Amino acid sequence: MEKLKLNKNQYYDAIYRAAKKNDRKSFRKLFLRLHDRDQHEVFHLLYPEKKQMIANFLTPEEFSDLFEWMTIEDQEYVVNYFPKAFLAKLFNTMPTDDVVKFLKQSANIAQSYPLGLMNEKKRVRVEELLSYQLETAGSIMTKEFVSVNQNQTASEVIAFLRQVGNHAETVYYIYVLDNQADLVGVLSLRDLILSPEEEIMQNVMSRQVVSVPVDMDQEEVARVIQDYDLLAAPVVENNSTMIGIVTVDDVMDILENEVTEDFRDIAAIRRSDKPKEEGALQTAKARTPWIVILIFLGMLNGGLISSFEETLESVVLLAAFIPVMMDTAGNVGTQSLAVSVRNLNVEKDEKQSLWKTIRKEFGAGILIGIAAAIVIFLIIAIFYQNVTLAFIVGFSLLFTISFSTVVGAVIPAIADKLHVDPAVASGPFITTINDALGLMLYFSIATSLIHVL
Repeated sequence: MEKLKLNKNQYYDAIYRAAKKNDRKSFRKLFLRLHDRDQHEVFHLLYPEKKQMIANFLTPEEFSDLFEWMTIEDQEYVVNYFPKAFLAKLFNTMPTDDVVKFLKQSANIAQSYPLGLMNEKKRVRVEELLSYQLETAGSIMTKEFVSVNQNQTASEVIAFLRQVGNHAETVYYIYVLDNQADLVGVLSLRDLILSPEEEIMQNVMSRQVVSVPVDMDQEEVARVIQDYDLLAAPVVENNSTMIGIVTVDDVMDILENEVTEDFRDIAAIRRSDKPKEEGALQTAKARTPWIVILIFLGMLNGGLISSFEETLESVVLLAAFIPVMMDTAGNVGTQSLAVSVRNLNVEKDEKQSLWKTIRKEFGAGILIGIAAAIVIFLIIAIFYQNVTLAFIVGFSLLFTISFSTVVGAVIPAIADKLHVDPAVASGPFITTINDALGLMLYFSIATSLIHVL
Protein backbone atom coordinates (compact mmCIF):
# COMPACT_ATOMS: atom_id res chain seq x y z
CA MET A 1 0.00 0.00 0.00
CA GLU A 2 2.83 2.42 0.90
CA LYS A 3 4.60 1.59 -2.38
CA LEU A 4 1.39 2.25 -4.32
CA LYS A 5 0.90 5.57 -2.56
CA LEU A 6 4.52 6.51 -3.19
CA ASN A 7 4.23 5.68 -6.89
CA LYS A 8 1.04 7.72 -7.12
CA ASN A 9 2.67 10.73 -5.47
CA GLN A 10 5.68 10.41 -7.78
CA TYR A 11 3.37 10.23 -10.77
CA TYR A 12 1.51 13.35 -9.64
CA ASP A 13 4.83 15.14 -9.11
CA ALA A 14 5.79 14.36 -12.69
CA ILE A 15 2.53 15.95 -13.86
CA TYR A 16 3.15 19.03 -11.71
CA ARG A 17 6.65 19.39 -13.14
CA ALA A 18 5.31 19.15 -16.69
CA ALA A 19 2.76 21.88 -15.90
CA LYS A 20 5.43 24.05 -14.30
CA LYS A 21 7.66 23.73 -17.40
CA ASN A 22 4.66 24.34 -19.67
CA ASP A 23 5.44 21.01 -21.33
CA ARG A 24 2.14 20.30 -23.09
CA LYS A 25 3.21 17.00 -24.64
CA SER A 26 4.46 15.46 -21.39
CA PHE A 27 1.50 16.81 -19.43
CA ARG A 28 -1.01 15.26 -21.84
CA LYS A 29 0.83 11.96 -21.92
CA LEU A 30 0.79 11.66 -18.13
CA PHE A 31 -2.52 13.35 -17.33
CA LEU A 32 -4.72 11.53 -19.85
CA ARG A 33 -3.61 8.14 -18.55
CA LEU A 34 -5.37 8.86 -15.27
CA HIS A 35 -8.96 8.05 -14.45
CA ASP A 36 -11.31 11.06 -14.45
CA ARG A 37 -11.47 10.98 -10.65
CA ASP A 38 -7.67 11.06 -10.35
CA GLN A 39 -7.54 13.82 -12.96
CA HIS A 40 -9.80 15.88 -10.73
CA GLU A 41 -7.53 15.24 -7.74
CA VAL A 42 -4.55 16.51 -9.73
CA PHE A 43 -6.48 19.55 -10.93
CA HIS A 44 -7.65 20.37 -7.40
CA LEU A 45 -4.07 20.28 -6.07
CA LEU A 46 -2.60 22.50 -8.81
CA TYR A 47 -1.75 26.11 -8.04
CA PRO A 48 -4.34 28.56 -9.45
CA GLU A 49 -2.09 29.82 -12.24
CA LYS A 50 -1.34 26.23 -13.27
CA LYS A 51 -5.04 25.33 -13.30
CA GLN A 52 -5.66 27.98 -15.93
CA MET A 53 -2.99 26.39 -18.12
CA ILE A 54 -5.18 23.29 -18.44
CA ALA A 55 -7.13 25.15 -21.12
CA ASN A 56 -3.96 25.08 -23.26
CA PHE A 57 -3.13 21.46 -22.47
CA LEU A 58 -6.53 19.78 -22.99
CA THR A 59 -9.33 20.13 -25.51
CA PRO A 60 -12.83 21.06 -24.25
CA GLU A 61 -13.98 17.55 -25.21
CA GLU A 62 -11.28 15.98 -23.03
CA PHE A 63 -11.98 18.39 -20.21
CA SER A 64 -15.75 17.76 -20.19
CA ASP A 65 -15.39 14.35 -18.50
CA LEU A 66 -13.13 15.87 -15.86
CA PHE A 67 -15.58 18.74 -15.25
CA GLU A 68 -18.30 16.26 -14.27
CA TRP A 69 -16.14 14.87 -11.44
CA MET A 70 -15.27 18.27 -9.98
CA THR A 71 -16.67 19.76 -6.82
CA ILE A 72 -18.91 22.77 -7.33
CA GLU A 73 -16.11 25.04 -6.08
CA ASP A 74 -13.67 23.80 -8.74
CA GLN A 75 -16.36 24.04 -11.41
CA GLU A 76 -17.03 27.65 -10.47
CA TYR A 77 -13.31 28.37 -10.63
CA VAL A 78 -13.20 27.01 -14.19
CA VAL A 79 -16.15 29.16 -15.27
CA ASN A 80 -14.65 32.26 -13.67
CA TYR A 81 -11.08 31.97 -14.98
CA PHE A 82 -11.02 29.85 -18.14
CA PRO A 83 -11.25 31.56 -21.59
CA LYS A 84 -14.75 32.15 -22.93
CA ALA A 85 -14.01 30.31 -26.17
CA PHE A 86 -12.92 27.23 -24.20
CA LEU A 87 -16.02 27.42 -21.97
CA ALA A 88 -18.33 27.76 -24.95
CA LYS A 89 -17.01 24.54 -26.49
CA LEU A 90 -17.04 22.88 -23.06
CA PHE A 91 -20.72 23.58 -22.33
CA ASN A 92 -21.74 22.64 -25.86
CA THR A 93 -19.89 19.33 -25.47
CA MET A 94 -21.07 18.34 -21.98
CA PRO A 95 -24.19 16.19 -21.48
CA THR A 96 -27.23 18.37 -20.95
CA ASP A 97 -28.04 16.93 -17.53
CA ASP A 98 -24.53 17.69 -16.26
CA VAL A 99 -24.84 21.29 -17.42
CA VAL A 100 -28.21 21.61 -15.69
CA LYS A 101 -26.83 20.05 -12.50
CA PHE A 102 -24.04 22.64 -12.42
CA LEU A 103 -26.41 25.56 -13.05
CA LYS A 104 -28.71 24.42 -10.24
CA GLN A 105 -25.95 23.82 -7.70
CA SER A 106 -23.88 26.92 -8.36
CA ALA A 107 -24.74 29.86 -6.14
CA ASN A 108 -21.98 32.14 -7.41
CA ILE A 109 -22.40 31.88 -11.18
CA ALA A 110 -25.32 33.62 -12.89
CA GLN A 111 -27.14 31.14 -15.13
CA SER A 112 -27.25 33.71 -17.92
CA TYR A 113 -23.46 33.58 -18.36
CA PRO A 114 -23.09 29.86 -19.27
CA LEU A 115 -26.37 29.96 -21.21
CA GLY A 116 -25.05 32.84 -23.27
CA LEU A 117 -22.01 30.79 -24.27
CA MET A 118 -24.05 27.87 -25.65
CA ASN A 119 -25.34 27.46 -29.16
CA GLU A 120 -29.07 27.79 -29.67
CA LYS A 121 -29.78 24.05 -29.82
CA LYS A 122 -27.92 23.35 -26.58
CA ARG A 123 -29.40 26.36 -24.80
CA VAL A 124 -32.95 25.32 -25.68
CA ARG A 125 -32.34 21.84 -24.28
CA VAL A 126 -30.83 23.19 -21.06
CA GLU A 127 -33.63 25.72 -20.56
CA GLU A 128 -36.18 22.96 -21.09
CA LEU A 129 -34.68 20.87 -18.28
CA LEU A 130 -34.42 23.93 -16.05
CA SER A 131 -38.14 24.56 -16.54
CA TYR A 132 -39.19 21.24 -14.99
CA GLN A 133 -40.14 21.08 -11.33
CA LEU A 134 -37.25 20.34 -8.99
CA GLU A 135 -36.63 16.72 -7.93
CA THR A 136 -38.72 15.26 -10.75
CA ALA A 137 -37.72 12.96 -13.60
CA GLY A 138 -37.77 15.90 -16.00
CA SER A 139 -35.27 17.90 -13.95
CA ILE A 140 -32.65 15.11 -13.80
CA MET A 141 -33.04 13.52 -17.23
CA THR A 142 -30.70 13.95 -20.19
CA LYS A 143 -31.74 14.57 -23.77
CA GLU A 144 -28.75 12.69 -25.26
CA PHE A 145 -30.18 9.23 -25.91
CA VAL A 146 -30.29 6.91 -28.91
CA SER A 147 -33.70 6.46 -30.54
CA VAL A 148 -34.57 4.83 -33.86
CA ASN A 149 -37.66 4.22 -35.91
CA GLN A 150 -39.38 0.84 -35.66
CA ASN A 151 -39.08 0.32 -39.43
CA GLN A 152 -35.30 0.79 -39.58
CA THR A 153 -33.10 -2.25 -40.22
CA ALA A 154 -30.33 -3.47 -37.94
CA SER A 155 -27.61 -2.37 -40.41
CA GLU A 156 -29.12 1.14 -40.61
CA VAL A 157 -29.24 1.42 -36.82
CA ILE A 158 -25.62 0.26 -36.44
CA ALA A 159 -24.51 2.85 -38.99
CA PHE A 160 -26.54 5.47 -37.12
CA LEU A 161 -24.90 4.47 -33.83
CA ARG A 162 -21.45 5.05 -35.32
CA GLN A 163 -22.50 8.61 -36.15
CA VAL A 164 -24.17 9.64 -32.87
CA GLY A 165 -22.71 7.23 -30.32
CA ASN A 166 -20.05 9.64 -29.05
CA HIS A 167 -22.71 12.24 -28.25
CA ALA A 168 -25.13 9.90 -26.45
CA GLU A 169 -25.21 9.41 -22.68
CA THR A 170 -25.38 5.64 -23.19
CA VAL A 171 -25.53 3.34 -26.22
CA TYR A 172 -26.38 0.17 -24.32
CA TYR A 173 -30.10 0.80 -24.75
CA ILE A 174 -31.63 1.73 -28.11
CA TYR A 175 -35.16 3.08 -27.81
CA VAL A 176 -37.60 2.31 -30.61
CA LEU A 177 -40.18 4.94 -31.58
CA ASP A 178 -43.07 4.97 -34.01
CA ASN A 179 -43.74 7.68 -36.55
CA GLN A 180 -45.36 9.88 -33.88
CA ALA A 181 -42.21 9.68 -31.66
CA ASP A 182 -44.09 7.48 -29.17
CA LEU A 183 -42.03 4.88 -27.31
CA VAL A 184 -43.03 1.40 -28.49
CA GLY A 185 -40.03 -0.75 -27.61
CA VAL A 186 -36.42 -1.07 -26.51
CA LEU A 187 -33.49 -3.30 -27.42
CA SER A 188 -30.03 -3.74 -25.99
CA LEU A 189 -26.81 -3.26 -27.90
CA ARG A 190 -26.30 -7.03 -27.66
CA ASP A 191 -29.69 -7.72 -29.30
CA LEU A 192 -28.84 -5.28 -32.07
CA ILE A 193 -25.45 -6.81 -32.84
CA LEU A 194 -26.87 -10.35 -32.93
CA SER A 195 -29.78 -9.39 -35.22
CA PRO A 196 -29.68 -10.11 -38.97
CA GLU A 197 -28.66 -7.02 -40.95
CA GLU A 198 -31.97 -6.68 -42.78
CA GLU A 199 -34.20 -7.37 -39.77
CA ILE A 200 -36.34 -4.37 -38.82
CA MET A 201 -36.42 -3.11 -35.24
CA GLN A 202 -40.10 -3.85 -34.80
CA ASN A 203 -39.32 -7.58 -34.98
CA VAL A 204 -36.37 -7.67 -32.57
CA MET A 205 -37.32 -5.07 -29.97
CA SER A 206 -38.81 -5.85 -26.57
CA ARG A 207 -42.26 -4.37 -26.05
CA GLN A 208 -42.00 -4.71 -22.25
CA VAL A 209 -40.74 -1.18 -21.76
CA VAL A 210 -40.43 0.28 -18.27
CA SER A 211 -40.77 4.06 -18.47
CA VAL A 212 -41.33 6.91 -16.01
CA PRO A 213 -43.53 10.01 -16.43
CA VAL A 214 -41.78 13.36 -16.63
CA ASP A 215 -43.34 14.57 -13.35
CA MET A 216 -42.47 11.48 -11.27
CA ASP A 217 -40.52 12.23 -8.06
CA GLN A 218 -36.81 11.55 -8.46
CA GLU A 219 -36.75 9.13 -5.53
CA GLU A 220 -39.49 7.05 -7.17
CA VAL A 221 -37.49 7.10 -10.42
CA ALA A 222 -34.51 5.77 -8.48
CA ARG A 223 -36.65 2.95 -7.09
CA VAL A 224 -37.90 2.02 -10.57
CA ILE A 225 -34.35 1.76 -11.90
CA GLN A 226 -33.31 -0.19 -8.81
CA ASP A 227 -36.28 -2.58 -8.89
CA TYR A 228 -36.01 -3.35 -12.61
CA ASP A 229 -32.19 -3.42 -12.59
CA LEU A 230 -31.93 -0.87 -15.41
CA LEU A 231 -28.97 1.13 -16.70
CA ALA A 232 -31.36 3.89 -17.74
CA ALA A 233 -35.10 4.61 -17.67
CA PRO A 234 -36.89 6.40 -20.53
CA VAL A 235 -38.84 9.53 -19.56
CA VAL A 236 -42.17 10.07 -21.31
CA GLU A 237 -44.85 12.73 -21.40
CA ASN A 238 -48.47 12.45 -22.50
CA ASN A 239 -48.23 8.75 -21.61
CA SER A 240 -45.90 7.63 -24.42
CA THR A 241 -43.95 10.45 -26.10
CA MET A 242 -40.28 9.95 -25.20
CA ILE A 243 -38.36 13.08 -24.23
CA GLY A 244 -35.27 11.85 -22.35
CA ILE A 245 -33.62 9.25 -20.10
CA VAL A 246 -32.49 9.04 -16.48
CA THR A 247 -29.28 7.04 -16.08
CA VAL A 248 -28.16 4.84 -13.21
CA ASP A 249 -25.23 7.12 -12.29
CA ASP A 250 -27.66 9.98 -11.68
CA VAL A 251 -29.79 7.64 -9.58
CA MET A 252 -26.83 6.74 -7.36
CA ASP A 253 -26.30 10.43 -6.60
CA ILE A 254 -30.01 10.79 -5.79
CA LEU A 255 -30.02 7.81 -3.43
CA GLU A 256 -26.94 9.16 -1.65
CA ASN A 257 -28.63 12.54 -1.22
CA GLU A 258 -31.85 10.95 0.05
CA VAL A 259 -29.94 8.87 2.63
CA THR A 260 -28.13 12.03 3.76
CA GLU A 261 -31.47 13.82 4.11
CA ASP A 262 -32.88 10.94 6.18
CA PHE A 263 -29.93 11.09 8.58
CA ARG A 264 -30.33 14.87 8.89
CA ASP A 265 -34.03 14.42 9.63
CA ILE A 266 -33.38 11.82 12.33
CA ALA A 267 -30.76 14.10 13.89
CA ALA A 268 -33.10 17.12 13.70
CA ILE A 269 -30.68 19.09 11.51
CA ARG A 270 -32.28 21.19 8.79
CA ARG A 271 -30.94 20.71 5.29
CA SER A 272 -28.62 23.24 3.68
CA ASP A 273 -28.29 23.87 -0.04
CA LYS A 274 -24.56 24.52 0.42
CA PRO A 275 -23.31 22.24 3.21
CA LYS A 276 -19.65 22.59 2.23
CA GLU A 277 -19.84 26.37 2.42
CA GLU A 278 -21.45 26.47 5.85
CA GLY A 279 -19.59 28.30 8.56
CA ALA A 280 -20.16 28.19 12.30
CA LEU A 281 -22.92 30.82 12.07
CA GLN A 282 -24.87 28.99 9.34
CA THR A 283 -24.53 25.68 11.18
CA ALA A 284 -25.79 27.25 14.41
CA LYS A 285 -28.75 28.86 12.62
CA ALA A 286 -29.75 25.52 11.15
CA ARG A 287 -29.67 23.67 14.48
CA THR A 288 -30.78 26.33 16.98
CA PRO A 289 -34.58 26.18 16.34
CA TRP A 290 -34.71 22.46 17.17
CA ILE A 291 -32.51 22.89 20.23
CA VAL A 292 -34.76 25.68 21.54
CA ILE A 293 -37.85 23.51 21.04
CA LEU A 294 -36.17 20.62 22.84
CA ILE A 295 -35.17 22.94 25.71
CA PHE A 296 -38.83 23.78 26.33
CA LEU A 297 -39.77 20.11 26.13
CA GLY A 298 -36.95 19.36 28.56
CA MET A 299 -38.39 21.93 30.94
CA LEU A 300 -41.62 19.93 30.92
CA ASN A 301 -39.59 16.93 32.11
CA GLY A 302 -38.19 19.12 34.86
CA GLY A 303 -41.75 20.04 35.81
CA LEU A 304 -42.64 16.36 36.01
CA ILE A 305 -39.78 15.71 38.45
CA SER A 306 -40.78 18.68 40.62
CA SER A 307 -44.37 17.42 40.77
CA PHE A 308 -43.06 14.29 42.49
CA GLU A 309 -40.88 16.26 44.91
CA GLU A 310 -42.47 14.67 47.98
CA THR A 311 -41.71 11.18 46.68
CA LEU A 312 -38.09 12.12 46.06
CA GLU A 313 -37.73 13.68 49.50
CA SER A 314 -39.07 10.51 51.07
CA VAL A 315 -36.73 8.19 49.16
CA VAL A 316 -33.74 10.14 47.81
CA LEU A 317 -32.27 6.94 46.32
CA LEU A 318 -34.96 7.08 43.62
CA ALA A 319 -33.06 9.98 42.00
CA ALA A 320 -30.08 7.71 41.31
CA PHE A 321 -32.07 5.78 38.71
CA ILE A 322 -33.60 8.74 36.83
CA PRO A 323 -30.77 8.75 34.23
CA VAL A 324 -31.21 5.02 33.66
CA MET A 325 -34.92 5.46 33.05
CA MET A 326 -34.55 8.46 30.73
CA ASP A 327 -31.61 7.14 28.71
CA THR A 328 -33.17 3.72 28.18
CA ALA A 329 -36.48 5.26 27.03
CA GLY A 330 -34.70 7.53 24.55
CA ASN A 331 -32.48 4.79 23.16
CA VAL A 332 -35.32 2.33 22.67
CA GLY A 333 -37.49 5.00 21.03
CA THR A 334 -34.73 5.93 18.59
CA GLN A 335 -34.33 2.28 17.57
CA SER A 336 -38.07 2.01 16.85
CA LEU A 337 -37.93 5.32 14.97
CA ALA A 338 -35.29 3.92 12.62
CA VAL A 339 -37.46 0.87 11.91
CA SER A 340 -40.53 3.04 11.33
CA VAL A 341 -38.76 5.46 8.98
CA ARG A 342 -37.36 2.54 7.01
CA ASN A 343 -40.86 1.07 6.73
CA LEU A 344 -42.17 4.37 5.36
CA ASN A 345 -39.53 4.39 2.63
CA VAL A 346 -39.86 0.87 1.26
CA GLU A 347 -42.07 -0.19 -1.61
CA LYS A 348 -45.81 -0.49 -1.03
CA ASP A 349 -45.78 -4.26 -1.47
CA GLU A 350 -43.10 -4.55 1.24
CA LYS A 351 -44.60 -1.99 3.61
CA GLN A 352 -46.20 -3.24 6.83
CA SER A 353 -49.51 -1.89 8.10
CA LEU A 354 -49.39 0.54 11.02
CA TRP A 355 -51.12 -1.87 13.40
CA LYS A 356 -48.76 -4.70 12.45
CA THR A 357 -45.79 -2.43 13.12
CA ILE A 358 -47.23 -1.41 16.50
CA ARG A 359 -47.88 -5.03 17.51
CA LYS A 360 -44.37 -6.09 16.48
CA GLU A 361 -42.65 -3.18 18.23
CA PHE A 362 -44.76 -3.55 21.37
CA GLY A 363 -44.03 -7.27 21.50
CA ALA A 364 -40.31 -6.62 21.05
CA GLY A 365 -40.53 -3.89 23.69
CA ILE A 366 -42.05 -6.27 26.23
CA LEU A 367 -39.32 -8.87 25.66
CA ILE A 368 -36.55 -6.26 25.85
CA GLY A 369 -38.22 -4.77 28.92
CA ILE A 370 -38.37 -8.10 30.71
CA ALA A 371 -34.68 -8.72 30.07
CA ALA A 372 -33.72 -5.21 31.20
CA ALA A 373 -35.99 -5.42 34.25
CA ILE A 374 -34.40 -8.69 35.39
CA VAL A 375 -30.90 -7.23 35.03
CA ILE A 376 -31.67 -4.01 36.93
CA PHE A 377 -33.61 -5.95 39.62
CA LEU A 378 -30.63 -8.19 40.33
CA ILE A 379 -28.19 -5.26 40.39
CA ILE A 380 -30.27 -3.25 42.88
CA ALA A 381 -31.15 -6.27 45.01
CA ILE A 382 -27.48 -7.29 45.30
CA PHE A 383 -25.73 -3.94 45.63
CA TYR A 384 -28.41 -1.85 47.36
CA GLN A 385 -30.07 -4.75 49.22
CA ASN A 386 -33.50 -3.23 48.70
CA VAL A 387 -35.90 -5.63 47.01
CA THR A 388 -38.81 -3.16 46.98
CA LEU A 389 -36.70 -0.50 45.22
CA ALA A 390 -35.48 -3.15 42.80
CA PHE A 391 -39.09 -4.09 42.04
CA ILE A 392 -40.11 -0.44 41.46
CA VAL A 393 -37.19 0.31 39.12
CA GLY A 394 -37.47 -3.01 37.27
CA PHE A 395 -41.22 -2.75 36.80
CA SER A 396 -40.93 0.90 35.68
CA LEU A 397 -38.21 -0.04 33.20
CA LEU A 398 -40.40 -2.81 31.76
CA PHE A 399 -43.33 -0.45 31.17
CA THR A 400 -41.11 2.36 29.92
CA ILE A 401 -39.35 0.22 27.30
CA SER A 402 -42.61 -1.38 26.16
CA PHE A 403 -44.39 1.92 25.55
CA SER A 404 -41.30 3.75 24.24
CA THR A 405 -41.06 1.31 21.32
CA VAL A 406 -44.65 2.11 20.42
CA VAL A 407 -44.07 5.87 20.62
CA GLY A 408 -40.98 5.60 18.39
CA ALA A 409 -42.94 3.64 15.79
CA VAL A 410 -46.22 5.55 15.87
CA ILE A 411 -45.17 9.20 15.67
CA PRO A 412 -43.42 8.95 12.25
CA ALA A 413 -46.37 6.97 10.88
CA ILE A 414 -48.86 9.57 12.13
CA ALA A 415 -46.74 12.36 10.64
CA ASP A 416 -46.74 10.54 7.30
CA LYS A 417 -50.52 10.10 7.37
CA LEU A 418 -50.93 13.83 8.04
CA HIS A 419 -48.50 14.64 5.17
CA VAL A 420 -46.10 16.25 7.63
CA ASP A 421 -42.35 16.19 7.04
CA PRO A 422 -40.89 13.16 8.91
CA ALA A 423 -38.34 15.55 10.43
CA VAL A 424 -40.91 16.29 13.14
CA ALA A 425 -40.41 12.71 14.28
CA SER A 426 -36.65 13.12 14.58
CA GLY A 427 -34.48 11.30 17.10
CA PRO A 428 -34.19 14.10 19.70
CA PHE A 429 -37.95 14.71 19.59
CA ILE A 430 -38.75 11.05 20.20
CA THR A 431 -36.13 10.92 22.96
CA THR A 432 -37.68 13.87 24.80
CA ILE A 433 -41.19 12.41 24.63
CA ASN A 434 -39.99 9.05 25.89
CA ASP A 435 -38.05 10.75 28.70
CA ALA A 436 -41.28 12.27 29.91
CA LEU A 437 -43.09 8.94 29.57
CA GLY A 438 -40.40 7.10 31.52
CA LEU A 439 -40.37 9.65 34.34
CA MET A 440 -44.17 9.61 34.61
CA LEU A 441 -44.30 5.80 34.87
CA TYR A 442 -41.31 5.63 37.22
CA PHE A 443 -42.58 8.14 39.75
CA SER A 444 -46.19 7.01 39.51
CA ILE A 445 -45.21 3.46 40.46
CA ALA A 446 -42.82 4.72 43.14
CA THR A 447 -45.51 7.00 44.62
CA SER A 448 -48.04 4.19 44.79
CA LEU A 449 -45.52 1.98 46.66
CA ILE A 450 -43.90 4.71 48.76
CA HIS A 451 -45.37 3.32 51.95
CA VAL A 452 -43.50 0.05 51.46
CA LEU A 453 -40.05 1.62 50.95
